Amino acid sequence: MGYAPATCRAICVRDPRVCAPMSEADKPAREIRALTGARALPPLFLVLYHYHEGHGYQHVPWFDIFVAKGYLWVEFFFVLSGFILTYVYFSRWQSLFTLKGYGQFLRNRLARLYPVHLAMIIVLGGMLLVLRALAHAGGYVSVFDLPIYHPDMSLRALAFNLLLIQAWHVMGQLSWNGVAWFISVEFALCLAFPIFLFAARGTVGRALLLLALGFITLRNLALTSGHGLDLTFDLGLVRGFADFAIGVALAMLHRHWSPKLARVPEVAFTVAQLLVFATFFYVIYHTGWAHNPMDVWIAGAMTLIVASLAFDRGAVARLFMRKPLQRLGEWSYAIYMGQTALLMLLRFLQQRIYPEALVTHYRLVHVLEPTLLVPACVLWGYVLYRLVEKPANRWLRGPAAPVLPPRPEQAT
Repeated sequence: MGYAPATCRAICVRDPRVCAPMSEADKPAREIRALTGARALPPLFLVLYHYHEGHGYQHVPWFDIFVAKGYLWVEFFFVLSGFILTYVYFSRWQSLFTLKGYGQFLRNRLARLYPVHLAMIIVLGGMLLVLRALAHAGGYVSVFDLPIYHPDMSLRALAFNLLLIQAWHVMGQLSWNGVAWFISVEFALCLAFPIFLFAARGTVGRALLLLALGFITLRNLALTSGHGLDLTFDLGLVRGFADFAIGVALAMLHRHWSPKLARVPEVAFTVAQLLVFATFFYVIYHTGWAHNPMDVWIAGAMTLIVASLAFDRGAVARLFMRKPLQRLGEWSYAIYMGQTALLMLLRFLQQRIYPEALVTHYRLVHVLEPTLLVPACVLWGYVLYRLVEKPANRWLRGPAAPVLPPRPEQAT
């Protein structure tokens, strides 16, 4: 993302170093817009997955099978994170091995991840107090205390969430904003990123080895967990490191292949992308029901999606570069993080607000609820993006932001 001339002049006055000539290694990486757009829909699939896991499915096979495997979109995001961070920071890897460079990297990543995370803790804390007070006054059990959904809302869990370590195998269940286990793992990946980046400066053979190690780890997790790759507070850290390693390996291979594919015609990328998405839908619908060892095949297909779109060429890539998907892609992190509040609110409405006549027509309600929930999550995510994520990110990154690689937020 560029700066207007007036903005550039203002930056130069504030920090003349910004206007100094850059070496080739210092030039920021070009944003891959197709991957920004590719982030648009997965959070919405995750919303549908979380709703239907708690409320049952629609008994429509083509819909249920796809939605029931929604938890695997986390693989997509971890792979994308490893790819984008390596792609952006590869040429300046040495700076991450200095105290200043590593500290600035972590500050920028936390500026991206933490504000919405903290905002959702505050929102859910407020909901916890209000709904428990209403339950106490009305003589019923709060939705935060029902057996069907009982996140750990203790002060101990709060401390772990504030420190972003709740998914480091220190909890026995999801806690507070349950979906934030992903951010806990992402924070661990950021801490370890210099090691991955050092490894990324190897040969194609090393990239293939890293790719193989990632998939072998995912396969072992899927075989031994008893519920496929749906691992969060328990082995989510191992899951995330395996996916991230795959993404790093993809970035290494992308750097190797990009010059060689520069003269390949556009139609070849289109064909490759159509084949990749056909493969993805095939493995979705031919690997049985969700939570089984075959999950690793779907993770592999999602990896191919990232690889096929990473060149910003081809008809499918251009589709993801359209403005609506670009906007949704920008809001995707806030949509993902904000969904828990609306899911809990929906449970409260079902428990106390819905009229009896509506409850008796449950089939109709069961269709209307997810239909309305998805746009509601988009709207709530947009609010979080505009009022929390974007201004907080700009403020926390401070005057150093213009000299950093653009848009590393693609990674989450």
